[in-house]
Amino acid sequence: MPSVLQELPNAIAGIDVIESLVIDDGSSDETVAIARACGVTHVVRHPHNLGLARAFETGLESCLALGADIIVHTDADNQYPSRYIGDLVAPLVRGDAEMVVGNRPISDIAHFSPFKKLLQRLGSSVVRTVSGTDVPDTVSGFRAYSREFALRYHALTDFSYTLETLIQAGQMGMRIINIDIEVNDPTRESRLAKSSWQFVKRQAATIVRLYAFYEPLRTFFYLSLPFFLIGVALLARFAYRYLTQVGAGLIQSVAIGTGFLVISFLIFLFGLLADTIGKHRKLTEETLYRLKQMQFEAKPAPLAALPQVEGDKNESS
Repeated sequence: MPSVLQELPNAIAGIDVIESLVIDDGSSDETVAIARACGVTHVVRHPHNLGLARAFETGLESCLALGADIIVHTDADNQYPSRYIGDLVAPLVRGDAEMVVGNRPISDIAHFSPFKKLLQRLGSSVVRTVSGTDVPDTVSGFRAYSREFALRYHALTDFSYTLETLIQAGQMGMRIINIDIEVNDPTRESRLAKSSWQFVKRQAATIVRLYAFYEPLRTFFYLSLPFFLIGVALLARFAYRYLTQVGAGLIQSVAIGTGFLVISFLIFLFGLLADTIGKHRKLTEETLYRLKQMQFEAKPAPLAALPQVEGDKNESS
């Protein structure tokens, strides 16, 4: 972490005030002491480990409470060079985007195995399809966000924020810009998952869950389609044998085919119900957005006022 903090820029074109904030997600090391020794402006602590997604949400809310207009997120493992921060925020300063993503050269990263590179490409392709975006490196954590995005973001999963932010931004029609970056050599192993396989499983579960959340009618339609096709095929089989008078009536095809069609219809009805609930969700999201506006835009709030967070009461805001 010290190397990351030391390389943070002191001046950025178009930015009047630069402040730093460290989220300590219930760590047992000297994160807070190191952050203060390095001159970090603000430190926010979770009383215990809540996971990456919750830590990210705490960071966004803390920045909103402090009155930030642009929020840059980077990791403490020094993977992302801080010299790119100026390029990262430039589109936001110009008003050209609500999110900017730093894309790593995945194929050129020496410490990534061929299997990990393949997973990165496949996973990013799936996320681009689900989110309707064109971000090449969908799991990159080096990003800049506008205040508008931070106000509208709501964490729905506990594992990782990278996919969720992209899917939410895509569903809300927000503008996303990509910039190419290099990466530093790793200083430690990733602590997000114990293995690549576990990471893939949890990310896949996140994608499916979010896709069903934002596209319920389409999701349930896809689920009902195999049952519908099997039911139609069985009924067509019965009709063909009956009309051509080849063999017996095959009544079992009628019974089983009808059962599959009923199942298909019920699954599709669930989709219609979920889609109706989704309309109410959008109204709830708009309400939460307006509540955040009132909460964070009236005046800067002390970090200690945030729920489930212990703020540094000696820091300035």
